Amino acid sequence: MKNLTLNNIKDVCHGELKNLDKYIDKEATSVVIDSRKVTEGGIFIATKGERVDGHTFINDTFKKGVMAVVCEDEIEEYDGPYILVENSFEALKDIARFYREQLDIPIIGITGSVGKTSTKEFIAGTLSYKYNVLKTQGNFNNEVGMPLTILSIRDEHEIAVVEMGISHFGEMTVLTDIAKPDTCVITNIGQCHLEYLNDRDGVLKAKTEIFKSLSKDGAVFLNGDDDKLITVESPVKRPITFFGMNDTNDVFVTDVKNLGLLGSDVKIHVKDESFDAHVTLPGSHMIYNAMAATAVGLLYGMTFDEIKEGLNLVKATSGRSNIISTLKYTLIDDCYNANPVSMKAAIDLLNLSNTRKVAILGDMFELGENENELHKEVSDYASKKGIDILISVGNLTKNMTSSNYHFDTKEELIKELPSILNEGDSILIKASHGMHLEEVVEFLSK
Repeated sequence: MKNLTLNNIKDVCHGELKNLDKYIDKEATSVVIDSRKVTEGGIFIATKGERVDGHTFINDTFKKGVMAVVCEDEIEEYDGPYILVENSFEALKDIARFYREQLDIPIIGITGSVGKTSTKEFIAGTLSYKYNVLKTQGNFNNEVGMPLTILSIRDEHEIAVVEMGISHFGEMTVLTDIAKPDTCVITNIGQCHLEYLNDRDGVLKAKTEIFKSLSKDGAVFLNGDDDKLITVESPVKRPITFFGMNDTNDVFVTDVKNLGLLGSDVKIHVKDESFDAHVTLPGSHMIYNAMAATAVGLLYGMTFDEIKEGLNLVKATSGRSNIISTLKYTLIDDCYNANPVSMKAAIDLLNLSNTRKVAILGDMFELGENENELHKEVSDYASKKGIDILISVGNLTKNMTSSNYHFDTKEELIKELPSILNEGDSILIKASHGMHLEEVVEFLSK
């Protein structure tokens, strides 16, 4: 890892190097906070979490061949060199910030209220047809995960696509200062984290903090159909590129052919040119992702033919509008996270099915003082869309007044599901991640 030596790490995280040895100027092979992922010659950052203290695994990591450890405790029995710091999590961010400055590949930062992960998958998948792409894995998009994503970039990578998620003011400023993106994509401004951000104007303010460390020669891509994003002025030299269904956008679509749960066929327009494309994942929100990927692909020198082939490489990730076909049911596994906007989008997706439609919806967290009304609004939307069976689970979903069934816990839900469902049903499972409805998906998948 370029210039990531013990000497430099000590300096950037304002630490004190203990048990100094001959490897002070040797570059590290990796940086991790999970002792199970250490590599020979790597750096292990021992962090103190709510349930696990990484300091208890330090000697184990030395036995696995780590070059050094970054930690908060000075303990004499450590078997190798370590860098003593005040706060390991802050050290992680400092090290990632320094490492980013050593890199010369473009970084694409993606944020928004809904669709960050699927947009990341579309952009990374499309670019991967031409480039070696590093993308955010799993939910590594916060002040811990995103620095680890930056630290996973290697010499062979040509572009990095980094997801950036926040829930408070100021968090995006920290993330963008580390990532220093060359390109920014914002998917939309919705009703998420209102407990901390107050309203959609607050969400817009928090998300657009991403521009604070954006390269002045960089590029910005925004959803032009979003009433908040359309008001944003370009923070860089070049004008913003807007994408959306409306033909007033720089990138837009026509001739949309809905293929149900098999996705869509569309004609994508860019200025006076166009090309036919297949969007592999279902739902209109995935068409937005394809347009964003097209715009970014063109920025990085891809042809229409290359973009078309790249779009075909895109696949769903677990918990994110992932279609699962079982012997009895068609499942829409969208249980990673939820807010009112993404709930309605998922209901629209379920509505594409030509079978009996069942929605299993759990609590949405961090919605603030209007949480009861927002849950009712989602259930009213499901009713208006003609969802056949609405099943709610949790405490907040008691406000989903149009539910056919309500359960306080997922255990009660799982017990009764066989008597409610019919063979051939299409079933949406969605809630905030804290509800852990992936257990319902696992049960129905068997």
